[in-house]
Amino acid sequence: MTAILGIATAVPATAVSQRAVRDLFAAQPGISRLTARLIRAAFDRSAIDIRHTVLTDFDGVPSGFINLETSAFERPTTAQRNAIYVEQAPKLFAQAARGALQAAGVVASEITHVVTASCTGFFAPGPDFRLVRDLGIPSSAQRDHVGFLGCAAAFPALRAAYRICAADPGAVVLVACGELCSIHLAPSSDTDQILASAVFADGAGAAIVSAARAARGPSLVMDGFATRLTSEGADDMQWIIGDHGFEMTLTQEVPRIIEREVVGLLAPVLARGEIDRWAVHPGGRSILDRFEHAMGLAPNALDHSREVLRAYGNMSSATVLFVLQRLLADATLTDGERILGIAFGPGLTVEIAELRARVSTAPQPSRAAPALALARAPR
Repeated sequence: MTAILGIATAVPATAVSQRAVRDLFAAQPGISRLTARLIRAAFDRSAIDIRHTVLTDFDGVPSGFINLETSAFERPTTAQRNAIYVEQAPKLFAQAARGALQAAGVVASEITHVVTASCTGFFAPGPDFRLVRDLGIPSSAQRDHVGFLGCAAAFPALRAAYRICAADPGAVVLVACGELCSIHLAPSSDTDQILASAVFADGAGAAIVSAARAARGPSLVMDGFATRLTSEGADDMQWIIGDHGFEMTLTQEVPRIIEREVVGLLAPVLARGEIDRWAVHPGGRSILDRFEHAMGLAPNALDHSREVLRAYGNMSSATVLFVLQRLLADATLTDGERILGIAFGPGLTVEIAELRARVSTAPQPSRAAPALALARAPR
């Protein structure tokens, strides 16, 4: 059985309260009273307390984003923002990856494949190469990068690892997702941009996936993956490269679309039996609220997702790995519990991961047939 044997996460050292970021955005030169009210409302309703960032301006150390004398945002070019990504992103990837190796009881020399995911910067040789070089992974390790799939990318990355293990039963795969969303923040009077500024943050998550190694602690057996597209939403969640950073469109329609369509999209998975645990990407408070309402979930069903949102914000692709890490550490997790992972990306794309908890080392019945059926299901 291919399983996630260990998960670890990492965030930058600079932690900023949501209140401080709110006040900074609301005090920008030229901001109207109406825009200031919209900013305060979006930030106050976000259900986020803290976010982490690589922008050291918030610690009083200039990085070229905020004028420390006037508190006004500068306008770095996309090249300047990407230069910070090149410098800082590999550190987060490596920190999360080292933690995942330790959590799984695997050493770097055992890694046969590396799969990385990111959408907030580009460079080559990229994060996958740097992980091999910096962690001492064999240079023969095969590398894949999942680029620009936004918040949903962790599950395609894990799906790639799942398929690698199916093709090569001896494979030990490192999956790492890292995002520096904060390098693309910019003041704006546009409602969609305000919403994006209120939720996005920086972080990385990594996992070790294998069918060849026994788990030394709780693990998540991978039973299959699926992708679905909503009937609308292509214009409501977008990620575009502009001259002054990447521009996120995240409209208020996204939670409403999810609420209208998610039950139908998940119907084939739900027909196979009851879901015991949910690992939903916390793209925002409204997304979690609408998902919970549509699925008729208990008030505590999304507690792990809500806690990750509160403590870290939305770190794009890495975020759902923070949720899965909390699930693995949950003392109430029991053998055989069925876990459904859901992440939403541009499109509007819904990525689905069907997982099963394994807490003891006792053999469990194989579910290979339904797993393959789910992995091959049409959109």
